[in-house]
Amino acid sequence: MPKKKHCQARTGDIAEHYAITWLWDNGYEVFLNPGASGPIDLIAYKDGKCILVDVKTCRQRLKKSSHNWDCSKTRTPLQKEIGVVLLGFNPKTRELRWIKHRAT
Repeated sequence: MPKKKHCQARTGDIAEHYAITWLWDNGYEVFLNPGASGPIDLIAYKDGKCILVDVKTCRQRLKKSSHNWDCSKTRTPLQKEIGVVLLGFNPKTRELRWIKHRAT
């Protein structure tokens, strides 16, 4: 029997749950965005710093490279304005990593 695929919203929910535990494991206090939409998914707090987080599910690259998954997502103008940081989730390996952004 073939494996069922999750709908996109379900995959995003799973990514957020993994992100929460990953952030906890890295010493953050984590607060959820109570709404289903908006510019942020989570608020992470550590060492007196507050980080606004948007979790993004990454996709597999077609070409083989040192990183076989692509998290080259971009932030919206509002996310840039309020300082949101993207956290990439690889659904195959369940790895998470911060996505680096340009200053502007």
